[in-house]
Amino acid sequence: MKVGVLAVQGAFAEMEAYWRRKGADVFEIRQRGDLEQGLDLLALPGGESTVQGKLLKDLGLFDPLKERIDGGLPVFATCAGLILLAERIERDPTVWFGSLPVTVQRNAYGRQLGSFVTRGFFDGQPNVPMTFIRAPAITAVSPDVEILSTHLGRPTAVRWHAITAFTWHPELTF
Repeated sequence: MKVGVLAVQGAFAEMEAYWRRKGADVFEIRQRGDLEQGLDLLALPGGESTVQGKLLKDLGLFDPLKERIDGGLPVFATCAGLILLAERIERDPTVWFGSLPVTVQRNAYGRQLGSFVTRGFFDGQPNVPMTFIRAPAITAVSPDVEILSTHLGRPTAVRWHAITAFTWHPELTF
């Protein structure tokens, strides 16, 4: 499997390491020409979603990636990547890709000092470690979105068609 990791800002090195551990052929997406390599899966890492979104536009990556995502390209997104995909961001009129029918709230668990690790169910597996770093919360989901994990009653990982997105960082613990 050929995985393209968005590498314009954020925790892309951790995302690359995660996919390499899974045996994937990994490459960084930093400019539009990188998309010519072709990819089987797009990985959107954690980081700062506003910065990532602006860089996607400035680098000419936004439109070709949106076209691929909306065309069914599998996507694996964590934290900021989830925010980029969300159809709605609470208290923010900005919509980036808008490809995932969820509403998110930025930094829902507090600032950097509010980061934490817990354990919970993920996709039917018990006792999975979940690392939340300035994590967003998923506050609403479309009825056809599959909820893969929850924390304190809120969805924390979802799947919709070819998109799997997390509020937490599985790349740090899996």
